[in-house]
Amino acid sequence: MRRELRLCVSSLSRRPLAALAAWSVPEALPTALSGLAVARALDDGFLAGRPGTGLAWLATLMLAAGIGAVGARQVYRHLGDLVEPFRDRLVRLVVRGALSRRTAGGTEDGAVARVTHQVEIVRDSYAGLIVVIRTFLVTTLAAIMGVLVLAPVIVALILPLFLLGVAAFAGTLGLAASRQRAYLAADERLATVSGMVLAGVRDLGSLGGEAHGAALVDTPVREQAAAERALARVAAVRTVAYALGGWLPLVALLAAAPTLVAHGLTAGTVVGGLTYVLRGLQPALGTLVQGVGGSGLRLVITLGRILDGAAPASAAPAVSPPPAGHDIVLRGVTFAYGPHAEPVLRGLDLRVPPGDHLAVVGPSGVGKSTLASLVCGLLDPDSGEITLGGVPVRRASRRDLSRARVLIPQEAYIFTGTVRENVTYLRPDAEPADVAAALRAVGADRLTARLGGPDAPVSPDRLSAGERQLLALARAYLAAAPVTVLDEATCHLDPAAERQAEEAFAARGGTLVVIAHRTSSALRARRVLVLDGRSAVLGTHEEVVRASALYRDLLTPSGARWRAGRSDPAGLFGPPDRLDQRPPAGLRRDA
Repeated sequence: MRRELRLCVSSLSRRPLAALAAWSVPEALPTALSGLAVARALDDGFLAGRPGTGLAWLATLMLAAGIGAVGARQVYRHLGDLVEPFRDRLVRLVVRGALSRRTAGGTEDGAVARVTHQVEIVRDSYAGLIVVIRTFLVTTLAAIMGVLVLAPVIVALILPLFLLGVAAFAGTLGLAASRQRAYLAADERLATVSGMVLAGVRDLGSLGGEAHGAALVDTPVREQAAAERALARVAAVRTVAYALGGWLPLVALLAAAPTLVAHGLTAGTVVGGLTYVLRGLQPALGTLVQGVGGSGLRLVITLGRILDGAAPASAAPAVSPPPAGHDIVLRGVTFAYGPHAEPVLRGLDLRVPPGDHLAVVGPSGVGKSTLASLVCGLLDPDSGEITLGGVPVRRASRRDLSRARVLIPQEAYIFTGTVRENVTYLRPDAEPADVAAALRAVGADRLTARLGGPDAPVSPDRLSAGERQLLALARAYLAAAPVTVLDEATCHLDPAAERQAEEAFAARGGTLVVIAHRTSSALRARRVLVLDGRSAVLGTHEEVVRASALYRDLLTPSGARWRAGRSDPAGLFGPPDRLDQRPPAGLRRDA
């Protein structure tokens, strides 16, 4: 807890904190004057037969309330100056730690939950805790000072009971902290499992694994619900502490009122003391119980998990030496999206020698994209081994993997910048002549000319899906990695443009693996791998035609269902801009 508190305190900027403290003084004025004004209004005004004097005291209290409202407004204006820099600092810590662990070869399953959910929890809790502590201190001090001015004997009566309630509340914090940790652990498990299931939803659906996917998510959902109910029970326990410190002083003062009046206190003084309890101490304790018991615990526990997960890797795990060559070998590879799910790939054996041109074909959902991710080291097989240049992919360093292979997915990523900045992202030191050659090789030169040249600005939302794919293909071509994997990376291009891009990669040399969405890609490849969800057939086009009924079906007009809605099945003509204008199958009925 000390680590978390040190971070919170060190993130407090002096200037906004000083402004916050300064504006808290006028905000405390109504509380400090409330009991005194009520007492004087009664004793010197209404009970003495001078209603004008009583009304004057109440008007003074109303004026103080207006001044307090101005102070409160200024307090919240300066709150963001304390909170937002703290949030930015947390995001940097999480991203830096995640990158460090991934670079060292580790995994970061909870990083997404930390950035998207837990950082926001800490941000809101940090702001809430600042407000709570400030309000508690300011209101309590104002109320006690007012009672001391009004009647010191009342302080001796109500303050011990108030402190008893504070102590009782403090005793519940340990239990509440453990329940909060359990809730956050359940939240991370749910984020990890649901993310894994959603990533494989297409393959699960094609293999009838919906029930398995639902079962995987069901347990963490139940665990999170149970943890949240346990947290709610702790909140109920805090009500007892509030009753001790908030209501017992009120009851004690009412019970002692006859004795106090008998010893010289006026009725107005007793009512003023009650006002300080009701308007000062009781709300202050309620704010502390609800705020620290909620925002405070969430802050400390969540911040602790963020700092644990954001810590950089202390020592990089052992990695294998750099690959000796670029042959890809899969031995008995099995992969499923979860321990109870049907395997997407089962016992797959495959060798892709250097310089090979392999097309992977099959119906949607049989594991083609999964195979691409496994080969590139983005997923680890459940069993079996994948090697690149004789080195197991899962033990290869990220640096060696990034140098050896490049993967272009179906949804190409283009960022806001120039054409040159997008194309040279994987090779920043590329010469202008090399950039132009890459654009020309994949057929992106005409698009570049239309945009205004390599230094023309690019806005991703103003490019079509096919235009984004052309720029991503040029980026991969310029990177010149020994292994290139195109995962339906040309599905938004017309057949002629697709052919030019694939032939450019094949002619450049190196290994080319194409996750095909047209049979023409398979016809251009040196070898074809057919996946049907249960088995695999590998060979040349002629060999696979003889061995695979599925492949023969894909080559016939009836096999157009594999590629229907994606492109022109004939592959003879294309629109003049070389971009396929037909929508994907899922958008066919979209107006």
